[in-house]
Amino acid sequence: MAQYVYPAVFTPEENGLYSVNFPDLQSCYTSGNNLKDAIKMAEDILAYVLYDYEKDGLEIPSPSEMKEIALSKNEFVNYIVCDTIGYQKRFNNKSVNKTITVPMWLNDLALKNDLNFSQTLQEALLKKLNIK
Repeated sequence: MAQYVYPAVFTPEENGLYSVNFPDLQSCYTSGNNLKDAIKMAEDILAYVLYDYEKDGLEIPSPSEMKEIALSKNEFVNYIVCDTIGYQKRFNNKSVNKTITVPMWLNDLALKNDLNFSQTLQEALLKKLNIK
């Protein structure tokens, strides 16, 4: 789970829309009502597809160099950045129950100090995984 940068091919359509395709990733394409919207949608689909790769344990392909991508008339290439951890934070933040065990003395101290076990575990996991 990380940040990625991939080239995307933008194709202007007759009605002002833009189609976007990621040549390095199968079934990774989207569109937008204008260029700004197309870039936003490209970031979203890239994070979604790469998160699926990560979740399924698939090998994530290396991104192509811009100069290696063949373009048709009016098309252009732009790099798109995404963060799969940020994507998960936005769309996959349902809480799950975990059963944990701690020594009784530690449990007693935590309760005495009004510590929230869920919050403390989350903070520890974020620190351990080096996630901000």
